[in-house]
Amino acid sequence: MAVLVIGATGKQGGATARALLNRGVGVRALVRDTGTDAALALRERGAELVRGDLDDPASLLAAATGMDGVFSVPFPDLADLAGDAELRRGRNVIEAVRKAGVPHLVHSSVSGAGDFHRNQPGWAEGRWDRHYWESKAGIDELVRTAGFAHWTILKPATFMENLLGWSYLFGDWSSGTFVTGFAKDTRIAWIAVDDIGEAAATALTNPGRLDGMDVELAGDLRTMTEVAAILSEVTGRTITAPILTLPEAVERGAPPFMVNAVEQLNENGSPARPEIPHALGLPTTDFRTWARRTFA
Repeated sequence: MAVLVIGATGKQGGATARALLNRGVGVRALVRDTGTDAALALRERGAELVRGDLDDPASLLAAATGMDGVFSVPFPDLADLAGDAELRRGRNVIEAVRKAGVPHLVHSSVSGAGDFHRNQPGWAEGRWDRHYWESKAGIDELVRTAGFAHWTILKPATFMENLLGWSYLFGDWSSGTFVTGFAKDTRIAWIAVDDIGEAAATALTNPGRLDGMDVELAGDLRTMTEVAAILSEVTGRTITAPILTLPEAVERGAPPFMVNAVEQLNENGSPARPEIPHALGLPTTDFRTWARRTFA
């Protein structure tokens, strides 16, 4: 068996590549630069490196040819978040995989895309980022209707790995203080990226098990106060997450563009819950376990 992994040097693609290699599955890693440390590390583990670009359909077709499955995680143009790059790239992948005759596609989207985001309070009034959510949902719908023999859409919650270094949602807590606008009672749904990789590898190596499913992925639900307490326990440092209003968070250095996303999570949360993957037999990692593994 051989699987093309898109984004193999990123968080989700890297986790998927590792999970497949651990199962003895052949991995073809689509990368833009075969000489990076991350790409070379994959090659050392046995992956085949191929150059490709999500904006170059010919390179995608060549990379997908001969594969038994594909893991897809298209990404937007960070220099033009209002543009159509993410949807266009998702469409390029799906069309290339179809043309190559690959029977199995596992696609990673985001928790809540689709019915949840369209039915949440505030959506009809235009309060939330329509472009972001509709881009995600648009690719999901293309996957469902493309005619693949096997397909699965993974919908991961907030990455625990977003706490490694600076994040627009959480700031840089290396000084001991989070700067966020999350409310006191906002329970964030968290997922470790390795668990996304395990879910993807499970779907790809067990055709039929997760076929035709949208799978919400979370390993824990924690408020920022709880996150800070666990990190304090694990690191032996005093980590705090003061409850700030959104204007206060921006005043203390949080980027203004995060305000809408935080407001949305404060008011509507996420549909991802740990019991969802557990009911499907998918392993997940709770936040304390992840923190001990990462920082202890």
